[in-house]
Amino acid sequence: MSEEVKGVATHRQLITLLTEQGAQFRVMEHEPVGKCEAVSEIRGTDLRQGAKALVCKIKGNGVKKHVLAILAADQQADLNQLASHFGGLKASLASPAEVDALTACVFGAIPPFSFHPDLTLVADPLLFERFDEIAFNAGLLEKSVIMNTRDYLRIARPELVTFRRP
Repeated sequence: MSEEVKGVATHRQLITLLTEQGAQFRVMEHEPVGKCEAVSEIRGTDLRQGAKALVCKIKGNGVKKHVLAILAADQQADLNQLASHFGGLKASLASPAEVDALTACVFGAIPPFSFHPDLTLVADPLLFERFDEIAFNAGLLEKSVIMNTRDYLRIARPELVTFRRP
């Protein structure tokens, strides 16, 4: 899959889902940016309301699991907390091939929704406590969604897990 078309199907699936579920959201087109700080500035949103998506793999103790871990863009993930939540011994970021297979998106464009049955969605609750809206790249580096926080929680239904560094 070429870099140009990678993420298009995910973007369409996301927008269809949000529309069908009656979410309050808007799509913003901008320069293709994958860095949290830069895209927040372009969107005109606070860095703390950005939803950063990390594809992780958890292993050990008989656990072998892929997780889409969502946290506020101003936070750092504690992968050990994430691993222990699932009973694993360690967690690491997934390889580019695994990210591609599980999300069909390039790094930096992964939305905070799992459309793959083998990708468990978890989110750190701090993201939802500070703002009425969250913002994220929507499958493509040049398109963002800014949406109502309550609608995100209602539609995506992530498992809430604290896994940010103190």
